[in-house]
Amino acid sequence: MAKTTTQDLRQQVGQLMILGYDGLAVDSKLRTTLSTLQPSGVILFARNIEEPKQTWRLLRDSQATTPVPMFLCVDLEGGTVDRLKKVIAPAPSVEQVFATGNRKLFRMHGKILGLEARALGFNTDFAPVFDLGFEASRSVLTSRTASADPKETIAYARAFLRGLKDSKVLGCGKHFPGLGEGNLDSHHEMPVVQKSWKAMWAEDLLPYRELRSQIPFVMVAHASYPEVTNNKVPASLSKKWMQDVLRKKIGFKGLIISDDLEMGGVLSTGEIEDVAVETLRAGADMFLVCHNQELVWRGFEAVLRTAERDRKFAEHVAQAAQRVLGYKKRCRELRGFSAEPKAKVVDKLKQIVTDFTRIVGGEVIDDRLHTTREINV
Repeated sequence: MAKTTTQDLRQQVGQLMILGYDGLAVDSKLRTTLSTLQPSGVILFARNIEEPKQTWRLLRDSQATTPVPMFLCVDLEGGTVDRLKKVIAPAPSVEQVFATGNRKLFRMHGKILGLEARALGFNTDFAPVFDLGFEASRSVLTSRTASADPKETIAYARAFLRGLKDSKVLGCGKHFPGLGEGNLDSHHEMPVVQKSWKAMWAEDLLPYRELRSQIPFVMVAHASYPEVTNNKVPASLSKKWMQDVLRKKIGFKGLIISDDLEMGGVLSTGEIEDVAVETLRAGADMFLVCHNQELVWRGFEAVLRTAERDRKFAEHVAQAAQRVLGYKKRCRELRGFSAEPKAKVVDKLKQIVTDFTRIVGGEVIDDRLHTTREINV
């Protein structure tokens, strides 16, 4: 077998990262970061999104720094997690759409959010939420969940994912193995979920079991489940959760990505260098670092240096990179880049989202949602 060079290894490590950044355009400093690290993808937040054409150019210029297709990502669920509400229109929440009981509207929710994303240049939406809407997490997850009933959650998520696929956008099940019983926000602290394996398997894990072949990504939570693992290690650093449960017992064959490694829920366990290495060692294929550029570089360098001196870890890095690149090669959603959004396309999208919101709210209006066919991206 050919010896892996440092350059090969750098490229492999890059494919295991999706990063975020500040700013509305690719400046020289960001261009250097992207062209040097060659990340697997980028994720934009409201801070990066000012108007449709600017967003499209930001994604196009990010992609232009590497010949390998990028995952161009956004969190777009509707309701409280809607990065495009100010540049298109506010979309209804999961809770509101699910309350209609109409599976056609569940699918339309995914399709419309997918159309918005695709028109602005995105190809990946980290949605839908698979977490169950238990009372314990109500103050944290609010309107982001469909139901406390796993079968009802599956019905919504399955249709939503079909809608995203209709719009040529990749989806993601999150937050594995489930934050429905968590009462802390993992952005700031690590939730400790006291729930038995039997109850987790029957409830929180059912959406992952049923939809395992329909989700390209599973995003893993920074929460611990001591009744299952007998420790307080978060799932995002847990071999038991990622390898034993998700890969082997559930049979998930897609990409495992850990939630943002800048979040307090995981940094409470160690420095960015530690958690970047340990999430991969535990079974993640990829990880997110969503903002701080110092942490982006420190995470990358830590994985690279560990792989250079640890042959077993280097083998895992190579296998994960191969899985990511193999998926990218097969993935139709990553082929090509959408056309720059014209004003009339943006206006049409605004009308579609607004009409959909009114329908979800119970208003009787003319059925103009067929105009989604006119959005050619």
